[in-house]
Amino acid sequence: MLTYRDPAFMEGDDARPLRILAEYLEPLGRFRDAGVQDTIVFFGSARLKQDGPLGHYYEAARELARRVTEWSLSLAEPKRFVVCTGGGGGIMEAANRGASEGGGRTIGLNIGLPHEQRPNPYITPELSFEFHYFFMRKLWFAQIARALVVFPGGFGTLDELMEMLTLAQTQKLDRALPVVLFGKEYWSEIVNFDALVRHGMIDRADLELFQFADTPEAALHALRAVLTPEPAATTPAFAASRTPG
Repeated sequence: MLTYRDPAFMEGDDARPLRILAEYLEPLGRFRDAGVQDTIVFFGSARLKQDGPLGHYYEAARELARRVTEWSLSLAEPKRFVVCTGGGGGIMEAANRGASEGGGRTIGLNIGLPHEQRPNPYITPELSFEFHYFFMRKLWFAQIARALVVFPGGFGTLDELMEMLTLAQTQKLDRALPVVLFGKEYWSEIVNFDALVRHGMIDRADLELFQFADTPEAALHALRAVLTPEPAATTPAFAASRTPG
């Protein structure tokens, strides 16, 4: 049997580097074939339901994603700024749903988990991915993102937000990465950014890495103010690191 057709080998410890590489190369090929150059990433809780007590966040994510998509389609290069989510329910479902209702394609970077995470039905089929490795999923969130919108969420959302802010703060992504925190009241309670400055853990200038918005209109205005389409490319527009790699 050919080694790469041997399930025992391919699923074993020795083939882990091959599985990791596959989670890089397979999405790369699909993004290239679909002409996807860059994304606007939506993060937020899978637990926020449309008919739940915080359902207004679901509707806001849906509306914002629809507006972002309609704006994207109005550009000379309508494959720009594709709405991308983690592919699950809650805010992720809302954003994929809104983008679909806006007439565009939309990406879901799903992750295999024992509970909560299942692909929602609004993802464009050829742009629906499932990852085993969290870090490879995060790489694809960061590599082609041009902006980030973060709705209320829990551990996973906080993890993703802080990793992206760290990349921006340390300039490991060699281009600006605008971050919009949706729901100022929520985020001001959950993360005391001013305390981080007061204790010397971050610089006051680091607070300029993000801004707040409380309505889809305000969030879209913030995004459009900083996002400028670049010349068309045949491959995803990777954010280069300031160090080789």
